[in-house]
Amino acid sequence: MTRAVVDDVTSDREEGTATGTVGGSRAFALLLVITGAAGLLAAWVITLDKFKLLEDPGFTPGCSLNPVVSCGNIMKSDQASAFGFPNPMLGLVTYAVVIFIGIGLLAGARYRSWFWLGLNAGTLFGVGFCTWLQYQSLYTISSLCLWCCLAWVATILMFWYVT
Repeated sequence: MTRAVVDDVTSDREEGTATGTVGGSRAFALLLVITGAAGLLAAWVITLDKFKLLEDPGFTPGCSLNPVVSCGNIMKSDQASAFGFPNPMLGLVTYAVVIFIGIGLLAGARYRSWFWLGLNAGTLFGVGFCTWLQYQSLYTISSLCLWCCLAWVATILMFWYVT
């Protein structure tokens, strides 16, 4: 039998707390903190490398191992700035938010259902964006970035467990 993340939490009416709020298990909170930290690390490294690449167009990122595993090819592509600014800057904000949600849950926070729906919508957007980036990376740019792969895995895990 499968269990939802919120199965371990008693209802608000039983505890006498604010009506309509739901918490999460400790394991779920830790998962949010860990996946958020992994994504934040990847976004941070990619952002630093992107800035170095902007300063020196001849810069080769440390994760550029060969023609296939080449972060530089991806960072120089149009897809690397899908919204007009470097994509990892979006990750710096969103992964930090996920970390703080996880920390809040570890501290005993309980959120309303609209909050959880919003988090689910945000992670769905993240998975959709990651899927588009994966496709672009593999079939249009023909290169892979290991840091991007870490962010993709973190986002997919996050979405799966939030859902």
